[in-house]
Amino acid sequence: MLESGTLSDLKETVDGCTLCALSKSRTHPVFGDGRETAELMFVGEGPGRVEDRMALPFVGPAGKLLDRLLKNIGIEREDVYITNVVKCRPPDNRDPEPVELRTCGPYLQAQFEIINPRIICALGRVAAGVLLGGNVRITRMHGNKFEREGRLIVPVLHPAAALRSVDNMRMLEYDFDMLRLYLDEDPPPAPPPAKQEEEQLGLF
Repeated sequence: MLESGTLSDLKETVDGCTLCALSKSRTHPVFGDGRETAELMFVGEGPGRVEDRMALPFVGPAGKLLDRLLKNIGIEREDVYITNVVKCRPPDNRDPEPVELRTCGPYLQAQFEIINPRIICALGRVAAGVLLGGNVRITRMHGNKFEREGRLIVPVLHPAAALRSVDNMRMLEYDFDMLRLYLDEDPPPAPPPAKQEEEQLGLF
C-alpha cells in the first residue's frame, strides 16, 4: 500500500517507476490530468500512441470524443480527473497483462484516495474489470451504477469503440446521459477508511 501523500509526490514516483516491463518500451509515463478535487473521475485502460508521446491521458481521437461527450452533458474536461489503470503504454495497444495491472494498482488506488471522487467512470472492459473485479460483460453492464465502499462505479463503452460503430456511439451517448443523472442524485455516504490490501484485480 502506497502512502497517499499528494498528487505531485505520487506523480514523481510514477514518473520514475521501473517495476514492470512497460517501463522499457514507453516514451513517457502518463500519470493523469484534471481537477485534483474532482467529483467525477474517469479511468481508461492505458495510454495510446499519442498519449505516450504527450504524457497526457485521452488526447488522441478517443480523447477528443470524450471531451465532446462531456460537453454534451454540461461538463468541462478541466472539471474532471482522467487517468488509466496502467500508466505506461502497452506495446501495440494490447490489453495490459495481469502482472502489469497488479503493479500499477497501488498507484491507481492512491489516486482514488487523494482525489476522493464520488463517481468513478470505467472507460471500457479492461478498466471495468479492474474496478469491479474479474471479467465483465461491458455490453450488458454499461451505463449502470455499482456502489463500492461509498463510491459509484459506472462502466461505459470505451470511446475508441464508439469511433468504429454508430451503434456503439449511441450506447456511449446513453451512458453519458446516465452519468449526468447519477451526478445530479444525492451523494451516497462517505466511504469508510481504505482497506489495507486490494483484491487480486478489483480495487474495491
